[in-house]
Amino acid sequence: MGAVTARAVIEWQSHAGPRLAHDKNHDILDCQSCGFRHAVPLPEPAALEQAYRENYYAGEKPTFLSHAAEDQAWAELAQTDRLEIFERSLPPSQRRLLDIGSGPGFFLKTAKSRGWRVLGIEPSRQAAAHARELGVEVVEGFFNAETAPGLGRFDVVHMNNVLEHIPDPISLVGLARDLLVPGGIACINVPNDFSPFQLAASAAQNTREWWLALPHHLNYFDFSSLCGLVERLGFQVIERTTSFPMETFVMMGDNYIDDPALGRSCHNKRKKFDLALEAAGLKTVRRAFYRALAESGIGREAVVIARLP
Repeated sequence: MGAVTARAVIEWQSHAGPRLAHDKNHDILDCQSCGFRHAVPLPEPAALEQAYRENYYAGEKPTFLSHAAEDQAWAELAQTDRLEIFERSLPPSQRRLLDIGSGPGFFLKTAKSRGWRVLGIEPSRQAAAHARELGVEVVEGFFNAETAPGLGRFDVVHMNNVLEHIPDPISLVGLARDLLVPGGIACINVPNDFSPFQLAASAAQNTREWWLALPHHLNYFDFSSLCGLVERLGFQVIERTTSFPMETFVMMGDNYIDDPALGRSCHNKRKKFDLALEAAGLKTVRRAFYRALAESGIGREAVVIARLP
């Protein structure tokens, strides 16, 4: 993957915009039609099904499920943060939640333990089976125009690290919106890419643009483009937050980009950072810190919580 200094305008089907990067199979363009950065050419949805149904966790990410279990005590902090926002924003009678791309099921388990009625939909056979072992209900399949109508109506729809993987995120969020009751909430989490800290880290260490993860990551959002997407679909943004900016480790000399062991070590340090604040009774400080980073467009993830009128 290489950076492109001369930003030629790329046109593909209905998509057009300056080319930001390219590899042998794809260009990354800042699409003026969509309002966010994405790869072209985009695959047909059917071409992705086998990869995500059978191969993603077994072949592409063989340690993901074990690492998710190892990380859950830390991940539950952010899960609880989101659930408490939902609970403050909705009356107590509205506790029906759909998790699209529910993965190993830990978020569903956390929500269920707080009294939410939960359902997940997940294409990976391995991840869906893991979630069921945790005692939560999961539909094995893709969330699309065929499956969505049979899922029901919900007060909250949650999508964690989903939009970056699919060819048409605008349509998917539109389908999710249509399952929400009036006043319902969507919570969307995506990688915060082409962020100021990523660009600074890449320049400081002369690295490749490691956040470009083709062919699995097709779309590259930041806070502005994600907020723009949900607002175009009729939502009102009520909160933005993020997680620890992993790029700071690269900026400070811990270049984990091609070193998975060092990357895991840096990840464990950010876990300790969050858990130390929690242990000290400084939950509100941790939450305020990440909201402040989000306001500056900084942080590893862009988390946007939005409500239907």
